[in-house]
Amino acid sequence: MSVMKTRRGKWILVIAVLMLSLLVLSGCSSATTVTHTTEDLKTGSFWQSNVVYYFAVSLDTFAKWFNGQYGLAVLVMVMIVRTLILPLTMKQVKSSRAMQAIQPELQKIQKKYKDTPEKVQQETMRLFQENKVNPMAGCLPLIVQMPIFIALYNSIYYNPSLREHDFLWLQLGEPDKLFILPVLAALTTFIQTKMMTKMNPMQQQGPMQFMMMIYPVLIFVMSYNFPAALPLYWVYSNIYTIVQNYFLYRNNDKIQLAVAGVGTVQDGPNLVKSKNNSNKGTAGAAKNSSGKGPKEAKKSK
Repeated sequence: MSVMKTRRGKWILVIAVLMLSLLVLSGCSSATTVTHTTEDLKTGSFWQSNVVYYFAVSLDTFAKWFNGQYGLAVLVMVMIVRTLILPLTMKQVKSSRAMQAIQPELQKIQKKYKDTPEKVQQETMRLFQENKVNPMAGCLPLIVQMPIFIALYNSIYYNPSLREHDFLWLQLGEPDKLFILPVLAALTTFIQTKMMTKMNPMQQQGPMQFMMMIYPVLIFVMSYNFPAALPLYWVYSNIYTIVQNYFLYRNNDKIQLAVAGVGTVQDGPNLVKSKNNSNKGTAGAAKNSSGKGPKEAKKSK
């Protein structure tokens, strides 16, 4: 139960962050009548002059690399941001694999202390600490990206060159009324979350599955109401995540097989080694036992 509560809390936090971002972003739209150039941001608030200004300058610079194509500038921004948070992503992957590895121990704890929820909570937290598992690690990349996302939103509204720029069928400063980009954003979000549930079967249970179905819907609603540059950022970021997860979790089946034979482990690759060593040790012990048994029996006679 404690594990389910932890996972439920994680996804509630994710949705809460998205909703809070929606409220914050919706309150920024009035700023379009204030700023006319990127340089005007220098005389704005602390947030505008120290954060949004540099995002706007970066987008302008990237766009110059591609003959004014701001759609490609957003792609460069995604590549830079996602590369910078790659250490957090690796930490998330390691924590996820460790969580898989301790599932047998968690089940034992829940069964042993089923009548004392407080004890289940204590033992679960102890197990998390011993195996360096952070149930909230999966939220870190999203939380870190939220200020970046809000800064990108502001830089779009404060940058007339980007707002009025066309990319493919899109005007980046206006919502995509053809529904194509919102659908792509929701679809890539669904594929991304589906990959995560496949890689971590514990997330396929009850409330977690429901929340992961709601997440793409929220992305669709937000994408339909936001300037096209923002869902474009989402689509780029989701594709990056899908490709990244494919390579990071491609040995996940081996790890899940190893989990069936081992209780705890620090990491996935170590888990596979631990299982192999355990099998060798068991086979060796059985061989020694069968070889020495008759001799010891004769000596006792």
